[in-house]
Amino acid sequence: MSDTRQDVRKPRLSRERILAAAMDLADRDGIEALTIRKLADELGTKPMTIYHHVDGKEALLDGMVDVVFSEIAKPPVDLPWQEALRVRCRSAREVLGRHPWSVPLLESRHHPGPELLAHHESVLVALDRAGMPLPLVAHAYAVLDSFVYGFAMQEANLAVQRGDEDAELAGEIAAAFDPGAYPMMTRFAMEHAMQPGFNFGDSFDYGLDLLLDGLARAVDRERA
Repeated sequence: MSDTRQDVRKPRLSRERILAAAMDLADRDGIEALTIRKLADELGTKPMTIYHHVDGKEALLDGMVDVVFSEIAKPPVDLPWQEALRVRCRSAREVLGRHPWSVPLLESRHHPGPELLAHHESVLVALDRAGMPLPLVAHAYAVLDSFVYGFAMQEANLAVQRGDEDAELAGEIAAAFDPGAYPMMTRFAMEHAMQPGFNFGDSFDYGLDLLLDGLARAVDRERA
């Protein structure tokens, strides 16, 4: 009689599998829920087994941040610098939207991984291609990332993002303050944010264009 039992052995534990499970847990429950014990439970193993692959919680976070950077598109080298940075910033917003827990961690790592370093190198190269002196490169990178990271955090936490989808919620928020005391807030909510077609995300491309246009003018001033 042939043995028809299926092989139900679990996939071999690896650093990659641990990182994937940790990111799924953080995406689902938030970074505060991520502990080595909870991660071990998710993987169906024991906490000490995790330590055979990652050297503690900080090393785990280092690896997770590196995965996030691996998902963000680098500025394409075959595009003009403004378009290349636009591609990168739009990709960063999309990725951070999937992993909102990562934003406070991105620039906090004491042991940056290869994906993080390669990403920063590629952005610096794109800024250098614009002909920026190093002080302007520093300003440009700081301002762009402050905008992208800040927008991603605000987008993840904003109560009302789309007027047509969140009209009821927008109405509740608008009713929570006195129109006589806050006439402009009332006007903004009733005539704009609550209207069909409103999309908070539309402000991303608008703001990114302002920054890139401003940086282009700054480069021109440096050359003058």
